[in-house]
Amino acid sequence: MKIKALRDKIVESLTSILPIALIILILSATVTPLDAGTFVLFLAGVVLLIVGMGMFTLGADMSLLVIGENIGTAMTKSRNVWLIAFLSFIIGIIVTIAEPDLQILAAQVPSLASETPLGNYLLILTVAVGVGIFLLIAMLRIVFRIRLSWLLIGFYVAAFVLSFFVSKDFWAVSFDAGGVTTGPMTVPFIISLGVGVSSIRKDGESDSFGLVALSSVGPIIAVLILAIIFKVENVAYTVTDPVSVATTQGAAMEYLRGFGHYSAEVGIAIAPIVVFFLFFQLITRSIYKRQLVRIFIGFLYTFVGLVLFLTGANVGFMPVGMEIGKTLASKWGGWLLIPVGMLLGYFIVAAEPAVHVLNKQVERLSVGAIRANAMKTGLCIGVCVSLGLAMMRILTGINIMWILIPGYALALILTFFTHPMFTGIAFDSGGVASGALVSSFVLPMAIGACNVLRPEAIMTDAFGCVAFVALTPLISIQILGILYKHKRKKIQRTFLTVNDRILMYEVD
Repeated sequence: MKIKALRDKIVESLTSILPIALIILILSATVTPLDAGTFVLFLAGVVLLIVGMGMFTLGADMSLLVIGENIGTAMTKSRNVWLIAFLSFIIGIIVTIAEPDLQILAAQVPSLASETPLGNYLLILTVAVGVGIFLLIAMLRIVFRIRLSWLLIGFYVAAFVLSFFVSKDFWAVSFDAGGVTTGPMTVPFIISLGVGVSSIRKDGESDSFGLVALSSVGPIIAVLILAIIFKVENVAYTVTDPVSVATTQGAAMEYLRGFGHYSAEVGIAIAPIVVFFLFFQLITRSIYKRQLVRIFIGFLYTFVGLVLFLTGANVGFMPVGMEIGKTLASKWGGWLLIPVGMLLGYFIVAAEPAVHVLNKQVERLSVGAIRANAMKTGLCIGVCVSLGLAMMRILTGINIMWILIPGYALALILTFFTHPMFTGIAFDSGGVASGALVSSFVLPMAIGACNVLRPEAIMTDAFGCVAFVALTPLISIQILGILYKHKRKKIQRTFLTVNDRILMYEVD
């Protein structure tokens, strides 16, 4: 049974990743030729991404989602608000502190590393505390039935007000922090936690979503406050050339180093969740022995799958992204970056593991009313637009706030016109869309392009890709929600009209 389930997941991941691989292959054969070593790294990376995403999604279904729902249900059944608040805060820190995407971002902020003995861990701890506080708020929102849109409006307004007290060099990094936080480790756990908490209420389906949304805005505010405290200015970025290999043996050695590095990272990421789960099981005894075995097999799948995926993304795709960015920027004034970025954006979101988790949960909780394919299309369109905007900003140097402020204003206005469930789904989607491939492929592509066109503006113009990817799904998914709402009303009107005709016929 598990072999068949794994095969199905790998086939599913193949259909998601193959379009990206084909686009890169076509580019490498035409406008952006790659050297043989980089090409070998890329081909191996494609295989690892396909197998890794298949194993990860199966493992998440078997372990992280089950644990999250059980913990969420147990927390809410206790009816102890203080216990719910405390555990939410701890869980938020645990699942965030070793998120692989966050480690990548932290390494890009040398000015903070030089300020304290904590180095890069200062940013990681700040983001983790931000997630912990806002996950606490998100859980209490479900308990006290507070409308999500009002919280989102208040917190995003606060974020933009704070940003004007921070150097503009740090704006893009601050908003990127909100996107990278909700990665492949945190999203399955946080989403299922919301499902567990809302499941004890008959009308709780709409509140199942929104935890990722609030957990994404928390790091933005936390990092902006950190920048104000340390008076961060003139943030610099030093471009380092990706590793190049000349032989297949060199490529194999790069992957062996990658396996070792990401095995340690993923092990550190999963360990606190396993320990917390064991502690929870000792206290509640809510999970039977047979299910426990299944959960630990799921943990094994999750570990192996995420190691393979991250190794393939960072070792195989990062050098390709940097080279494609440099080559495109050096031809025809760099304007080819926009259509290529949009094309990659349309397909790249489907290759993010966390996106598959969210889409499946949406389809399940809406009892099939909101199809996973419809969600996927909405996300693809949103990310397509976002990467077009990101590449245009590299070419023109437009201030990031000229896009973020009207973009978030539109997204928040739409919350009053769409179904409440779609508000939570849309703002959750923004968090899950900006995952490992955006950090390891799109961001290096933007850095490579910016290094050719305007190397002094990398921190202001190349960074911000993640922020845009987190923004546009908020709009595209809510528009999908408005269309869904309109369609449902039309069906209801048709149903009532048919009923009236039947009644009239019976009376006659």
